[in-house]
Amino acid sequence: MEFKGKIEELKIIANSIRKLILKQIYESKSGHPGGSLSAADILSVLYFDEMKIDVNNPRMRERDRFVLSKGHASSALYATLALKGYISESDLSGFRKTDSFLEGHPTLKIPGIDINSGSLGQGLSIANGMALASRLDQNPYRVYCLIGDGECNEGQIWEAAMTTAQHKLDNVCVIVDNNGLQLDGRNADIKNVDPLDKKFESFGWHVVNINGNDIEQVLYGFEVFNININKPTAIIAKTVKGYGVSQMENNAKWHGKAPSKEEYDEALRELEVIRL
Repeated sequence: MEFKGKIEELKIIANSIRKLILKQIYESKSGHPGGSLSAADILSVLYFDEMKIDVNNPRMRERDRFVLSKGHASSALYATLALKGYISESDLSGFRKTDSFLEGHPTLKIPGIDINSGSLGQGLSIANGMALASRLDQNPYRVYCLIGDGECNEGQIWEAAMTTAQHKLDNVCVIVDNNGLQLDGRNADIKNVDPLDKKFESFGWHVVNINGNDIEQVLYGFEVFNININKPTAIIAKTVKGYGVSQMENNAKWHGKAPSKEEYDEALRELEVIRL
């Protein structure tokens, strides 16, 4: 019953993240709802169950690190930070607005952010540097890096993947938000990245395939990471772009489109029915 209760609590948190994603993007008339909504369940588990962090001491030396390589999904991360208590929910009204500290991509101005990010392809290289620093400093924190499947078109991802495996950085966990879409349409039609699991395996990674919109499976993926040794772990999280809002699901136009008042109201009504 305790495990079931945890799953239900994390689902409620993920649903709250989705509402705050939409609120930010609607109010700013700018943002990326599709890939933010698809990542909400992953962020819920990371920040409310998996990572060793302390909201009262954001720079705690032994904290786990998180890199949002797909930085355009910042609204999802900001919503998570607000729910966790790093920032206030009222701060979210400044999302992507002039003079706000909540810029379009995460920066170190924000409590709880470990690195400026957003230029696609660079996050895993940054995570590798953090993991190597952990080893040199004898400070055994873990490093989590969320990347997009479309982002895997970037060659730097694969150069970095070789480095992670070469140095046996088993404190690195990459989560691929594998929603099948990018800005201009289906990955398969633009530059096919499949099979992602076989690619990471061939680069020397331990791989686990999950449904990234299923809290129980996300929890399982991190359990596998935490018992894996001598290899980095890649969690290939199959997700639905725009998950939770039917008008946005599997629709590439919502990669970077803000909803109208009618679309926003309809989305919130739908999210009131929590998927438990």
